[in-house]
Amino acid sequence: MKRCIIAVIYFVLCSFCSPVKAETVLKYNVNGSSNWVPYYIAHSPDNPGILGELVPLILATANIKIEKHNFPPKRTNYALDTGLLDFDFVSPSWFPNDDLGELFVQSSPLLIIQENIITLDEHAKNWQNIDQLKGKEIGTVRGYLYHDDANFTRVDFISERELIKALYKDRVKAAISGDLPALYWAKQLNSPITLAAVHSKGQLVMRLRKEHAALLPRINAAIDELQSNGTIKRIIDKYTKQEVFEHLAQ
Repeated sequence: MKRCIIAVIYFVLCSFCSPVKAETVLKYNVNGSSNWVPYYIAHSPDNPGILGELVPLILATANIKIEKHNFPPKRTNYALDTGLLDFDFVSPSWFPNDDLGELFVQSSPLLIIQENIITLDEHAKNWQNIDQLKGKEIGTVRGYLYHDDANFTRVDFISERELIKALYKDRVKAAISGDLPALYWAKQLNSPITLAAVHSKGQLVMRLRKEHAALLPRINAAIDELQSNGTIKRIIDKYTKQEVFEHLAQ
C-alpha cells in the first residue's frame, strides 16, 4: 500500500513538472520590394500598405503570434524553402501550373491581384500577347516569381520603381509588373507607361509551410470573418482610391 501511494505521488509530481509546449510563433516577411505600393510601404508605419495592415490583423484575429522579418524577395523565397520563415503571401498564378509546391498549403483568398506586361506607349502594339515574351529580354524584379520565366531572359532590377526607369533608359523594351505598383511609380516619376497584355491574374493567398497546416482552419476563419464584416474591403479601398493612391509614399 505504501509503495502504491508513493507511485501515485511520483506520477502527480511528474505531471506538474512536465514542460509546457511552447506556443507557436509564425515567422513571416511581406514578399515584395520596398516599392511594392500599395501592397507594402516599408517606410510608412502609419500607412504600411494593404498587406502591412492585413497580415497582423488576420493573425491576431486567429489568435496566432507572429514575428516579422525584413528580407529582400530573393532571400524570402530561400527562407521559406528552408523553414527560416513560415509563411508569406503569393498568388498561385505566379507559379507554373498554379502549384505552390509540396512544402506548402494555401489559405482562403484575400484579394484579386494582377500583373501586366508594361511598356512605353509607342511599343505597346508589340506586347499585346504574352507569347510575345518568348526569347526576349524582359525587365523583372529580383527575387520575384514568374510562372513562365523559362520562356524569356530575365533582366533583374531591384524594384518596380526601377522597372519604370529602365523602360525610359531603353535598357529593356518591356517589363512585367503588378498593375497598381506600375501605375503608381509611373505617376510618381512622371513617366507614363502602358499596361499591355495581362501576364497573370489570380487570388492572393497565404503560402504556409505544411508543418503548420493544423493552424490553417483558424487562419481561414479569420480571413472569412474579416471578409464578411467588410474589413478587408475597407483596407483595400483605403489604399486604392485615387486620391489616396497618388500620395501614399509622399
